[in-house]
Amino acid sequence: MVLEVSEDYFTETEEKDVKQRTGTVNCMIVTLILCIIAELIGPLQFKVMGVDVKILTMIWVIIMGILLSPSLLGKVIPPLKKVIGHAEISRAPYLLSLTLYPLGIMFGISAGPKVGIVLQAGPALLLQELGNLATMLIALPLGLLIGLGRSAVGGTFSLCRDTALGIIGDKYGLESREGMGTLGTYISGSVFGTLFYSFLAPVGLLLGFHPFALAMASGMGSASMMNAATAALTSAAPAMYSEQILAYSATSGLLTAVTGVYVEMFVALPLANWYYKRINPGIERFRQRVFKKAPEGEV
Repeated sequence: MVLEVSEDYFTETEEKDVKQRTGTVNCMIVTLILCIIAELIGPLQFKVMGVDVKILTMIWVIIMGILLSPSLLGKVIPPLKKVIGHAEISRAPYLLSLTLYPLGIMFGISAGPKVGIVLQAGPALLLQELGNLATMLIALPLGLLIGLGRSAVGGTFSLCRDTALGIIGDKYGLESREGMGTLGTYISGSVFGTLFYSFLAPVGLLLGFHPFALAMASGMGSASMMNAATAALTSAAPAMYSEQILAYSATSGLLTAVTGVYVEMFVALPLANWYYKRINPGIERFRQRVFKKAPEGEV
């Protein structure tokens, strides 16, 4: 009896190991194929109301990856589940975390020699990261109000670019609620960010903001979004500001790359968790009252 249990145990363990190995290999093979296809397609450039918009190659990879999931094309083409199934979906967050470690090392190596530039910058540029913290004060309550829960912490503590993925992946895991929130903002920013910032910069001028302030705000930590915002701002602002706009946005982007990871890790994320604990109980009580009254037609 004991021998039979042991054999079953080892059989299940072997099957689990095979599944894990298959998930890893399939993820790598499919990733390579999707990257090749995306590179062959290339970036897409077009104009919307006179503003240049560029859809990066990465967007094609995201779209194809979503379509290959078992809940979409997997239902239409059942054999596809043998290539991309639940084993691969479970393995993917861990593989993504591994790819982010070299990126973190690269940021650290590149940031070290540029510390002097950061110290020489003016106080406005040095304190620009406070702007990211201010957006959290508005975005986090809204996320909780629509029922995102802990996902709102991961999705609002920063702009959720590569460094944020590494921080959240290391602390919580990308398969966690916080990880899903960060990935959601990352993908949304990749798809809509360039278009959004292309329109936001000229609108800021119409609202009376100084071109230099908007140029500093353009360096938010994403190269594609910064380029879109800077190009739109340069086109809309008087020609005499063109060189200064490029200089301010480039310096702002550099400082964000150098200081952003530390602000996100030691200030933004702890602040988001503290803020969540303070406001979530009240928002949850409000949501419960609303949903209890809604069926009765009182709201």
